[in-house]
Amino acid sequence: MTLSMYQASVPALHRALSNLSAILDKAATHASQDKIEPSVLLNTRLFPDMYPLVQQVQIASDIAKAAGARLAAVEPPKFPDTETSFDELKARIAKTVDFLKTLKPAQIDGSEDRDITIPIRGETHTFKGQPYLVHFALPNFYFHVTTAYAILRHCGVGIGKRDFLGPPSQS
Repeated sequence: MTLSMYQASVPALHRALSNLSAILDKAATHASQDKIEPSVLLNTRLFPDMYPLVQQVQIASDIAKAAGARLAAVEPPKFPDTETSFDELKARIAKTVDFLKTLKPAQIDGSEDRDITIPIRGETHTFKGQPYLVHFALPNFYFHVTTAYAILRHCGVGIGKRDFLGPPSQS
């Protein structure tokens, strides 16, 4: 059996976002238990020229909904970047997952050769669907999810690889 474009995209994005939401729960608990102002964690960055946690989560959400939408040839929802709390970030993730759930395999399967044109830093780039997903969208998505994880781990939140990957039976 071959792996379809839908199977390679929507379930993977959904799973990682669900795991990220659970990690944010652990971060909120950590902040509460250790009497850390949540904004400290939300505004932490790994290096001065990197985005803070809140923006890493926003970008991961944006990439997930844009990737699904582009592969399905539909408009992605637009969310303002106004989150300032763990609950608001979790709500954004939930809205992103809800959007992904609206995408059906028939919309995405067969998108391997679909032209996908996107702006990147002021320049227009065109990909075929499969290279877009495999070499651009998923690596960028996982970069931001991983960076969010790394920020929280660096701040002492008790998370590990299992939190990032989620339970083995999760689908």
